Amino acid sequence: METRNRTWVPEFVFLGLSQTQELQLFLFLVFLLVYITTVMGNLLIMVTVTSDSRLHTPMYFLLRNLAVIDLCFSSVTAPKMLADFLSEKKTMSYQGCMAQIFFLHFLGGAMVFFLSVMAYDRLVAISWPLHYVTIMNTQVCVGLVVASWVGGFIHSISQLALMLPLPFCGPNILDNFYCDVPQVLRLACTDTSLLEFLIISNSGVLVLIWFLLLLVSYSAILVMLRSHSGQARRKAASTCTTHIIVVSMVFVPSIYLYARPFTSFSMDKAVSISQTIMTPMLNPMIYTLRNQEMQAAVKRLGRHPLACKSE
Repeated sequence: METRNRTWVPEFVFLGLSQTQELQLFLFLVFLLVYITTVMGNLLIMVTVTSDSRLHTPMYFLLRNLAVIDLCFSSVTAPKMLADFLSEKKTMSYQGCMAQIFFLHFLGGAMVFFLSVMAYDRLVAISWPLHYVTIMNTQVCVGLVVASWVGGFIHSISQLALMLPLPFCGPNILDNFYCDVPQVLRLACTDTSLLEFLIISNSGVLVLIWFLLLLVSYSAILVMLRSHSGQARRKAASTCTTHIIVVSMVFVPSIYLYARPFTSFSMDKAVSISQTIMTPMLNPMIYTLRNQEMQAAVKRLGRHPLACKSE
């Protein structure tokens, strides 16, 4: 049958995380708390870094931008998931599904590139500490941030360009809580083996290589720290350890989802939750809990409005 004679599905149906109403209500409360924590935590980082002049340094400029990405990334999937917990019919239009895929990969790609920028920032800070401020000046930082967003956009457009020509004539049931390339690709009414190979090469293999390069980079940075004094070494090592944790939380789920054939496994939903919901919440918690400068800045921010009220 030719493509023009096929019936195109107007929407996709999500199976979600559970079909039990009581469990859906419980999950709604849990993930509502997670999403509120994500929003408040990342907003706290943005407000703190912006308002505290002591944090107007390249590292915190980059940290603020990571908070922006985390907040936007979680908002691509979390609000729709929360609404579906309270709805009997969990659907999304074809156009909405393609838009969700675009923004998911746009922000996810930007995050991948941006974590590389943060690794470069630490490399410069440790290798050339006396020239750090000169090398990582405002123009360079802004340029690197813009390059990360542009890289994410190019990655996302390439994914969408491969998906849009595909015919979808049924079934239209997605065994997940959001639209993503692996699940949607399986519903196409045509042979997608070559397309799957291209997408795995574009996303999965590149993410795996990128992750290994970042681990090598941070390992080299930790080796360089041996020549530093005790206090400076401990502070830099703590920062690098934090970065490695965040890099692992972002890259490991992505490698699992995109660096293998797009067949369904029982762990898929759990990994998807980790990638899209939990990681954006944990990032600000890790940075604020492990970073003494950020903790002190948050305390100063808390005292500032109290001081204004007492005047």
